[in-house]
Amino acid sequence: MEANELIVCRDAALGYEGRAVLSGLDLRIAAGDYLCVVGENGSGKSTLMKGLLGLLEPMEGVIERAPELKSGAVGYLPQQTQAQKDFPATVYEVVLSGFLNRRGFRFFYTAAQKTEALQAIGKLGILELKDRCYRELSGGQQQRALLARALCAASRLLILDEPITGLDPAAAQDLYKTLRYLNEKEGMAVVMVTHDLRAALENARTVLHIGGKSWFYGTVEDYYRSPEGRRFRREET
Repeated sequence: MEANELIVCRDAALGYEGRAVLSGLDLRIAAGDYLCVVGENGSGKSTLMKGLLGLLEPMEGVIERAPELKSGAVGYLPQQTQAQKDFPATVYEVVLSGFLNRRGFRFFYTAAQKTEALQAIGKLGILELKDRCYRELSGGQQQRALLARALCAASRLLILDEPITGLDPAAAQDLYKTLRYLNEKEGMAVVMVTHDLRAALENARTVLHIGGKSWFYGTVEDYYRSPEGRRFRREET
């Protein structure tokens, strides 16, 4: 791996019980990248996320991760379940839990971690909500709290799975604006699975389109000109 690379996939195959869902995957995610992952339902996007997170080992090929990712420098924002939306904790407690994997054998969070959690909450513009119960928040406010939590877990890479699901258009635009700020101003690499193709591509730099028989991986400009991009955009309209 080169010095600025975070994840490198070389001819990787991912699947379950001996059956590959994805195969021939070649992908490089470097510091500061913004990758949009699109594709039909059931094409393997969630399987890819598990592989990138290290939760699923490749059946074939190689997935290499930078050493800092192995020690927890990646934040993950999954799709929420209804039970998670009703979680009875304050925003501050939810955000602080992002440090769980970095807490080690200590029973308590450190003063530095508590300060960092408050900074993440402020960065997401919800400092006035820090003592509110998480389940009382709107969908957009909950996503901001979860993104702040992911920032506490991450230092180099954010992986997001359908982050605007259930959000109204204004909340979705706010989330995109925040991600763009984190990517451009703080150098955070972003990998996002989404069905909201039009808005997502306004912010992304590269696209991975996962299809049953056809793949695309390249710049947004080249994706617009590709057969996969033209077809997928027709389906979105």
